Amino acid sequence: MTALRVFEGRQHQLREWLTLPGRKRVLVVVHTVTYGKRLQEVCCLLESDLRVQVVFTAPPHPFSDGVARLFERLGGAVLPWEEAVRMEFDLALAAGPRGVEQVRAPLIMLPHGANFLKRVTEGADTRVAGLGRQDLRPGGRALPAAVVLPHRDDLAGLAHSCPEALPVATVVGDPVHDRMVASLPRRGAYRRALGLDKGQKLIAVVSTWGSGSSFGAIEALLPRLLELVGRNRKVAVLVHPNVWSGHGAWQVRAWLAQCVRRGVAVVPPEADWRSVLIAADAIIGDHGSVTLYGTLTGVPILLAASPEQEINPASPAAALARTAPALSAAHSLKSQLAYAASEYHRQHRREYAPIAARITSEPGRFSRNMRRLLYGLLGLGQPAHPVPTLPLPLPPPLAAWSAASSDRYGPDTGTGVSA
Repeated sequence: MTALRVFEGRQHQLREWLTLPGRKRVLVVVHTVTYGKRLQEVCCLLESDLRVQVVFTAPPHPFSDGVARLFERLGGAVLPWEEAVRMEFDLALAAGPRGVEQVRAPLIMLPHGANFLKRVTEGADTRVAGLGRQDLRPGGRALPAAVVLPHRDDLAGLAHSCPEALPVATVVGDPVHDRMVASLPRRGAYRRALGLDKGQKLIAVVSTWGSGSSFGAIEALLPRLLELVGRNRKVAVLVHPNVWSGHGAWQVRAWLAQCVRRGVAVVPPEADWRSVLIAADAIIGDHGSVTLYGTLTGVPILLAASPEQEINPASPAAALARTAPALSAAHSLKSQLAYAASEYHRQHRREYAPIAARITSEPGRFSRNMRRLLYGLLGLGQPAHPVPTLPLPLPPPLAAWSAASSDRYGPDTGTGVSA
């Protein structure tokens, strides 16, 4: 704790421990693993700048499981929330509203997923998640210093939900879109790293969180996934970190243990799912961000869930729900994937490409635009070099994830899970 307190201006007697004092201080507010992954794409824009010190903190949140492990992997300086809200910073970054009214710094609010896909209903009030006053001015807080939007069309949604925020809204782009597009040429390398043989098909089964998600219908979906596993076909399941946090990692793995023993790979919440998605030959998904990002990969999509009442009707998720074929209980999964593939190639340019284009109106320019915003609010000149959009790193083999789950939840672990 002593090493962390050097960041508090009031602890003058400890400032001698700072090797580089007098830096601009940026507080990164990480509520969940999902938020943290998004904010990492912003923090990297401050790399190599000796004028800036980045500090992390985690407010209380019901889906905060895994945040401490994320901090440990990052190796950043971490302040307890109670201490962080007593201090002043030159800038703060957040991808969610909970508790940020207590932060004493100019605040940049970012979306934590693709676009603004979901509607939230609370009593008689329905709003687009991320664009309402509850999201941008929690606790009656003053407006953020900046509200980051991925697409210029999102300005219309903001004008409807929180018009007073329009003067601080900035269309910046989408970092996941840009990293995935930059990585598409490496698809073959990702497939080899995952352990896929030539000719093997990979089916990515992805889920957001909530009762209307793919995982919300997992009892019906699991037996059908087993029919896909074979010598020439692999299945990888990517479940939203909020599912892991809400139910517990042990429970999620235990529920999926039988599938893992039959050869299904379960991608852990801390893993980078983007390379797995790029390597896939087909996607079974829902109304979440990962499924929407799947439109960038050029493979067919089959929707296992798309609850109309949860989808922002102005979002690309709504367009995808109207376009992609829906999973049927009356036909085999193999035949439906074949149908989705034939329909996709027929419809791609006319219907799917515009959906992918709706993710961002600043393709390839997130890093440039975001860095300009960061340094403008910090009152610093930008570093005199361009910001490259780097391809994603190679993933570990699918077998490694399967082995990790089997080791913990196999029949000899004493967990009571039958073989």
